[in-house]
Amino acid sequence: MIDVGILLFDEVEVLDFAGPFEVFSITTNEKEQKLFNVFTIAEKRQIYARNGLEVNAKYLLDNIPNIDILVIPGGHGAEMIELYNTKLLQWVKEQYKTTKIIFSVCTGAFILAEAGLLDRLNATTHWMDMERLAKDYPKVHVIKNVRYVDENKIITSAGISSGIHTSLYLVAKMFGRGIALKTAKRMEFDTVL
Repeated sequence: MIDVGILLFDEVEVLDFAGPFEVFSITTNEKEQKLFNVFTIAEKRQIYARNGLEVNAKYLLDNIPNIDILVIPGGHGAEMIELYNTKLLQWVKEQYKTTKIIFSVCTGAFILAEAGLLDRLNATTHWMDMERLAKDYPKVHVIKNVRYVDENKIITSAGISSGIHTSLYLVAKMFGRGIALKTAKRMEFDTVL
């Protein structure tokens, strides 16, 4: 089973974390066995996502289990608050050493860029934030008009709902197109893989 840790923080965009959580949580093989173990992680237990949604993280940064895939969502909290959280940035750098994939959704790319993990890589983010990402992080090659950019260990995705597309892409990459299409159908999510 693949362990997926989803980072949470105050003012995180709800669909940025809930979309990937749903995709990975419901993905099963032909025998209906779950393929992913999905859990949330945060610096503090209680999180207030965008528009006041209250969420409790399962794990704190200092007591996490193994993570194969780390999902870093975006939102106001990513681009305006956590971007300057040195403890979180250091934690992300440490996770980079041990995870197989780090996957950002929307402005979660700013956390990766600030941590220096997008230097000399292609990356994308929400269309409203591309200019800022390119200006503030000139070592990052920003790609427009794509749902996601796969740079092997790091995958960045565009805005909000693209986190669902990228999660399905990862399911297809790891377990095949058939499993990804089965997951998308279960969600009634129209997608081209």
